[in-house]
Amino acid sequence: MTSDELRDAYLKFFAEKRHDIVPSASLIPHGDPTLLFTSAGMVQFKDYYLGKAMPSNPRLASCQKCFRMTDIESVGDASHLTFFEMLGNFSIGDYFKKESIAWAWEFVTERLKLPPERLWATIYLDDDESFDYWKDIGVPEDRILRFGEKDNFWGPAGDTGPCGPCSELHYDFGEDVGCGKPDCKPNCECGRFSEIWNLVFTQYNQDENGNRTPLPKPNIDTGMGLERTVAVVNGQTSVYQTGLFAPLLERVSALCGKKYGVDKETDVAMRVVAEHGRGVTFLIGDGVIPGNEGRGYVLRRLLRRAALFGRRLGLDKPFLTEMARTSIEHLGHIYPEVEQRKDFILKLIDVEEARFEETLSTGLELLDGITADLAKKGKSEISGKQAFKLSDTHGFPVELTKEIARERGMAVDEAGFEQEMEKQRERARKAELTASGKGAASELASLARFYEATPFVGYHDLKHRSVIIDLLVDGSTVDTVAKGRSASLVLETTPFYGEMGGQLGDAGQIHGVSGKFTVTDTVRIPPDIIVHQGQVSDGSLAVGDEVEAEVDEARRLDIARNHTATHLLQHALRNVLGEHVQQRGSLVTPDQFRFDFSHLNAMLREEIASVQHLVNEKIRQNLPVYDEEVPYKQAIAEGVIALFDEKYGDTVRVLRIGQPPISSELCGGTHVSSTGDIGFFQVVAESSIGAGLRRIEAVTGRGAEEFVKKRFASLENIAKLVHTLPDEVEEKVASTATAFEAEQRQRIALERDLARLRTESLLGQVEEIKGIKVLIARVPSSRIEILREMADFIRDKLKSVILVLGTISEGKPMFLAAVTPDLVSRGYDAGKIVREVAKVAGGGGGGKPNLAQAGGKYKEKLDEALRLVKNLI
Repeated sequence: MTSDELRDAYLKFFAEKRHDIVPSASLIPHGDPTLLFTSAGMVQFKDYYLGKAMPSNPRLASCQKCFRMTDIESVGDASHLTFFEMLGNFSIGDYFKKESIAWAWEFVTERLKLPPERLWATIYLDDDESFDYWKDIGVPEDRILRFGEKDNFWGPAGDTGPCGPCSELHYDFGEDVGCGKPDCKPNCECGRFSEIWNLVFTQYNQDENGNRTPLPKPNIDTGMGLERTVAVVNGQTSVYQTGLFAPLLERVSALCGKKYGVDKETDVAMRVVAEHGRGVTFLIGDGVIPGNEGRGYVLRRLLRRAALFGRRLGLDKPFLTEMARTSIEHLGHIYPEVEQRKDFILKLIDVEEARFEETLSTGLELLDGITADLAKKGKSEISGKQAFKLSDTHGFPVELTKEIARERGMAVDEAGFEQEMEKQRERARKAELTASGKGAASELASLARFYEATPFVGYHDLKHRSVIIDLLVDGSTVDTVAKGRSASLVLETTPFYGEMGGQLGDAGQIHGVSGKFTVTDTVRIPPDIIVHQGQVSDGSLAVGDEVEAEVDEARRLDIARNHTATHLLQHALRNVLGEHVQQRGSLVTPDQFRFDFSHLNAMLREEIASVQHLVNEKIRQNLPVYDEEVPYKQAIAEGVIALFDEKYGDTVRVLRIGQPPISSELCGGTHVSSTGDIGFFQVVAESSIGAGLRRIEAVTGRGAEEFVKKRFASLENIAKLVHTLPDEVEEKVASTATAFEAEQRQRIALERDLARLRTESLLGQVEEIKGIKVLIARVPSSRIEILREMADFIRDKLKSVILVLGTISEGKPMFLAAVTPDLVSRGYDAGKIVREVAKVAGGGGGGKPNLAQAGGKYKEKLDEALRLVKNLI
């Protein structure tokens, strides 16, 4: 049975049992910050289990893409995987243990035709109910085993969520496989038994403190590993023997010229390359971009581990695109997203792998030196500082350091490494607070935890009556604050938007009967408390004062124009560049905005022009901009664009542009009411900010007007300088540049001719020191290239010589030394000579024994420096 046949058989079986077949969710869980990846089939149904939402049918089944980080370092053995497919059937308060056990038995014995005598069941310690159900369908009592929480209690996906006891089905390969011990049973790690199905009886919800409370209704969450089950059905003891991995291993074999199944170490490396190559393909296909934290770091770690093991197979050129191409060929018909994003996946892998090639060589070389030094000293632990330097300075991941150290019988001081990491994080936190001016807000956060979230009324009201509920000065709460003092202020309700989602906070005024407060920035602190930062500009203010909060309307409108333009820009980018474009960050200010997005190549001038035209076209169409609140699940089902890393509540605000909408995004920011209010959109710059990431900087409205004004002013100034009209500037500048280049070429030619004449005259200054020809000369101001040509001419003429030339270039001394090969072989070194000479002039330099150059600081020391040469020789 192939994997496709097993997948179809499973879903068809549960469709017959009146289950709705649900497509696989993304590997990136939407709106669930507790998870980096979708690690089980139930993840997309979490809200159903918690009673927050109800499905149209309480019976569901799926084949879910899954990714688990915990197994990364184990990949390479015969069974572990990071990326895998999970077949699952789910009951949301409908059927429970009896039906799930009966259907599991029916499917494996009747549809998969597995011999009943090969099957064992495991249950939780006190789960007598499950014991009876297994016994009733014919499983002998001695093949129903009880285990504790480690093996038969299924925790939540993440730190919190639904959980419960579980019952597992294990397949016995027989006594010929594994440890051979007479008491070998399921959960022995020897490989004789393979767990093929886990039936989780979800009865509890676990909170942050580990407390478990019963769910409103018990549920069923099952998981059958597709890869393991295909292996079992085909009588194979390893998932790597199945048709899912055979094409990948064949491709690795073809690339490295080694056969799978011949050498143990080679097999491990081939399995790592095949498995990680497949995992990388699906992570990128679902929108993960290599980075230094979170999901991006996991992807980068996978890519780099695969590259390391590829190097061990002799693959010294990029090869992972071949793994991705093979993965897409064999699974693209099941998961069309990887086929649709094929070009992007291949390009991104190629860029990242090439980028790591140099890092890998440098890191391995440094690590070899560290381990060799430790071995000499009889030590076996790489210090935390050494591991941190490899990671931080040279980009060599600590996981690879640990893995290589382990292979060499050494260890890494992980606690020391974490201490170094924490020091770096603390430095970064302090720098961020200093740079952003949020130090006061951070201090307030520690004092104001008892507040509830501040109600925000500023979507429609820019002026609002409120009450001061807290004041903070110099890190301490105070009752009053007087004129001239900087402070942080919290209102009962506010029209001021606190910085969030890349949009800067509002500025404005807060007036009271006895004083006025100028707001220079507005920030948010947990749990969504809006903090107004600024200075008392008149009188004094006190806690409890009734005030009028008034947002700077012109500034807010500038921000709103830019924010709505980011939505139009994303729409345009996806139209021009493709659906792979996803927002990766933004910064919206009154003056301009920047928009970061996933795309591999620098945008062509024509692409930028098309994007700009499309955005301005939508502005001229004066499309309505409106928001509505809808359930989060509904919004995602409708295809509304959401940021993966954002945490969303059950109800979300959807910002739509146009009717029908051309853009629908989850967004809490402030916007214009129609696109015509933006006025005009102008791209200022497009650049790279990392592998697979681009940034566009742009202006709108007043910012665009100012930008165009400055550009026209520059054009007019240039026109005056070159004595022409603005419309004719391009032609005039081009002709001037051509003439200048011709003059430049002529000047260089004349300079060379003059240098040749000077060089011939220098031949008369040659001296002999102990039988060696030496030429030491100061020459008129020249470029280093001219000095090199002079040196070449003199060496060709004299055949055997030590030459040192000095000159003044751009107000500083410069030296060049040359030694012919016969004298290099006698120990004379141009690099050493020029280094000592340059020291006299307050500088330094170096090079090869036959040719070297150096510079200095003090031009008046040039002659003194040259006088040193004779003594050196």
